[in-house]
Amino acid sequence: MREPRWLPWVRWTVLGLLALFTLLPLYVMASSSLKPLRDVQSGFDWIPSTLTLRPFYDIWQTVPLGRYFVNSLVVASISAVASVTVAIFAAYAVSRYRFAGRRIFTVTVLSTQMFPGILFLLPLFMIFVNLGHATGLELYGTRTGLIVTYLTFSLPFSIWMLVGYFDSIPTALDEAAKVDGNGPLGALFRVVIPAAIPGIVAVAIYAFMTAWGEVLFASVMTDESTRTLAVGLRGYATENNVYWNQVMAASLVVSVPVVAGFLLLQRYLVQGLTAGAVK
Repeated sequence: MREPRWLPWVRWTVLGLLALFTLLPLYVMASSSLKPLRDVQSGFDWIPSTLTLRPFYDIWQTVPLGRYFVNSLVVASISAVASVTVAIFAAYAVSRYRFAGRRIFTVTVLSTQMFPGILFLLPLFMIFVNLGHATGLELYGTRTGLIVTYLTFSLPFSIWMLVGYFDSIPTALDEAAKVDGNGPLGALFRVVIPAAIPGIVAVAIYAFMTAWGEVLFASVMTDESTRTLAVGLRGYATENNVYWNQVMAASLVVSVPVVAGFLLLQRYLVQGLTAGAVK
C-alpha cells in the first residue's frame, strides 16, 4: 500500500519535536557553561551577551575534579570488566548445560532487578562495616567496596542478557570445536566468545554507564579520597553560593568519556541488545 502524503510530515514533525526535547537541555547546559556566574544567576538568555572559558578552568580549582575523575574511571572500568568476566562464565553454563536448579537460578537472577536499589543500601553498609571490624578487610570508604556494590546491580542483568545472546549461537559450533580437540573452555574462548562480541560489548557498556553515573551508593560508601564524579559535582554548591556555570561546565566534561565510548561502540550495543532480547 502507498503511504498517505501527510504521513511523512507527521513523522518528521514528531522526530523534530523529539530532537528539540533532547537537544534543548544540552544547549542550556553548554550556553550556561560559557557565561560568567553573574549572567547565569541574573536570568537565562538564549544568546549569551558575554562568553568566557573561565568556568572550564575554575572547575579544576573549586573541587578536586581530577581525583574524582580518576576514581570514577577506575571504579567504572573495573566494575565493567569484572561484570563481563563473571557473566560470561555464568551465562555460558546456564545456556549450554542442563543442571538441577537451572530455572530457579535464572528466575532468581532476573527477579533481583525488581527491587529498588535503596533497599540494599543499609544491609550493604552494615556488612561492610562489620566485616571490617571482624577481619580488618576495609570495604567501606574504598574503591573496592564500591566496585563490589556495583557488581550486585550489574551482574544479574549482564548474566540474563548474555544467556539470551549465547542461546542465539548454534550449539553446533561448540560441537565442532570439541571435535577439533577443544574442551568446554576451549569452545568458549575460541568459538562462543568471538561470536558473542556484540553482546559482550553491550554488557560492558551497560555496566560501565551504571557505575559511572550512580549517585546513591557512591554518596554513602565513599569518603573524600574515594569520592566519584557523580557525588563530587555537589562540591560546586556551597553554603553561600552555587556556581552554576561551573556545574554546567563540569557536567559537560564528565559526559565526554561516556558519549565518546557510546558513539564508538554504538553498533555493537544495538546488535547486542537486539540479539539478547529474543531467542
